[in-house]
Amino acid sequence: MNAALLSLALLGSQPVIHVSDHVPKLNVEALCKQTTDVDNSMRLSEAQSFKDCLRDETAAQQQLAATWMTAPGSVRDSCEGEATLVGLGSYVDLLTCIQMAGFADPAASAAPLRGASKNRNPK
Repeated sequence: MNAALLSLALLGSQPVIHVSDHVPKLNVEALCKQTTDVDNSMRLSEAQSFKDCLRDETAAQQQLAATWMTAPGSVRDSCEGEATLVGLGSYVDLLTCIQMAGFADPAASAAPLRGASKNRNPK
């Protein structure tokens, strides 16, 4: 009986470290709608459509799925925090952060991704 209690006590005392082992779930539909609405209200000549924004965000999510576990947990957590800092997160921002940290190939995407990134590239 004492051995069982000791085992339970030891299991309960293990430190828990938060490291995301999967690409976070982001609400890119809401983000793309918001971004498209802002672009349209500003009457931008190169405004990105909702459909194109979703395409880019989905492409970035797929690239992240292939490289997410190659980055250390501290990098993943830092990038996730940065990409979701202002509420709605962007897979394009998350992928860019992972790429800048050196854990994903920036040349892997055939075309530059704009998505709803806070740092969108001009066309």
